[in-house]
Amino acid sequence: MAKILRRALITVISVVCFSSVIQAQPENIDSRVDAFVQAAIHRQRIPGLALAVMRDGEIIKARGYGLSNVELNVPVTPESIFQSGSVGKQFTATAVMMLVEEGRVGLDDKITTYFPEAPETWNKITLRRLLTHTSGIKDYTSKDFDYRRDYTEADLLKILQTLPFDFAPGDKWSYSNSGYMLLGFLIHRVTGKFYGDFLQERIFGPLEMTTTRIISEQDIVPHRSAGYRLVKGALKNQEWVSPSLNTTADGSLYFSVLNLAKWDAALYTEKLLKRSSLDEMWTPVKLNDGKTHPYGFGWRITEMNGHRLIEHSGSWQGFTTGIARYANDRLTVVALTNLDSRHSRPMEIIHAVAGLYEPALTPPPPPAPIEDKEPEVTALFRDLIHRAGEGSVEAASFTEEARKVWFPDRIKELQEDLEDFGQPRSIDLIERKEEPGLRSYRYRLTFDEGRMVTFTLKLTGEKKIAGLDLGE
Repeated sequence: MAKILRRALITVISVVCFSSVIQAQPENIDSRVDAFVQAAIHRQRIPGLALAVMRDGEIIKARGYGLSNVELNVPVTPESIFQSGSVGKQFTATAVMMLVEEGRVGLDDKITTYFPEAPETWNKITLRRLLTHTSGIKDYTSKDFDYRRDYTEADLLKILQTLPFDFAPGDKWSYSNSGYMLLGFLIHRVTGKFYGDFLQERIFGPLEMTTTRIISEQDIVPHRSAGYRLVKGALKNQEWVSPSLNTTADGSLYFSVLNLAKWDAALYTEKLLKRSSLDEMWTPVKLNDGKTHPYGFGWRITEMNGHRLIEHSGSWQGFTTGIARYANDRLTVVALTNLDSRHSRPMEIIHAVAGLYEPALTPPPPPAPIEDKEPEVTALFRDLIHRAGEGSVEAASFTEEARKVWFPDRIKELQEDLEDFGQPRSIDLIERKEEPGLRSYRYRLTFDEGRMVTFTLKLTGEKKIAGLDLGE
């Protein structure tokens, strides 16, 4: 539910020097966190943010900053309700694992077992591949998708069945909302219940997450925040989408930081799933070639300075959200904001706040540029980004396989992002590697407002683009 440079918000790093902010504040941890968050929302122009910090499943800080509704001048509180974006995927994954534990589905079952009407091309897709974004099914969130049309579940399933593959199932990892939408339909088929009702019955109810639910614009929802976006510097309300698109399993929930604290506490126990199931959800996916990618079932699996980190972020309809669980430290930080992902970077705030509580978790500074011994390659990459912003990238400059991934939808999404962000102020080479038959170059792009994004460019010996990976 986002474009190329904003998808999942897991690749953006900060140029802000957190240490200088921290050192300038009083010794009291509460005051230091408040000062940092208030400075961050001012810098990122976020109307409002709700923050919660948990230790061993217990809340040690919960506070709102700014406004949940600008027009009515309503402040954010810990009770404020925000839209989930893709943070909702972890709940869908948990529901699927409940069915796995009950023997009603299997992780390595072909999805055609549950969708016999599906095209033959789906025969090699398993539930595991959907959960880990390795199915190869193209993301439905393209420019041509009509967000203002009301769809039935059957309508959406037909659209998914017509989508081309970006790659063979299991060959690669690529974030796909399509897979999680399909998992919601699968839950419905297996249980006979709309996936939101299943979540309510099996997760939200038992955990007393009383305000967590499927999005509904027509219902009266106490403490509901408004979502916003910045358009040419002016604050605007969120864009409208049809009600049916706010009910899908790829990220269509309302929740508060208080309810997410209950969710975090449950993940230390076996209230919902066996420990073995949780461990499987938090294990990096293995691809067909034996390599792994740092993503499990609805969670990104990574580390911060050697400390295990299980996290996810989300963006949708003028909201950006994030949850980070530092497993070894038994520390969790959640931040929910009501601004679109072009400006709001909650994961940046989350990581910095974690470092205030545990200095060993302080994010390292961005890697320094390395000596550029092939300026002609950097010139090629710079020209590629420039052309992408203008919409004039030539498909012939990509290998045949890379063309299938990037054209026409993803290259168009990149153009739209660059139109929003502007051209980068600088492009720095930060890593170069030799791979079998390829050369790999990792570049850091710095945009206005301190936003930094990394791209990995992979070239063949003939200087054809074989890969253009965000954040890899």
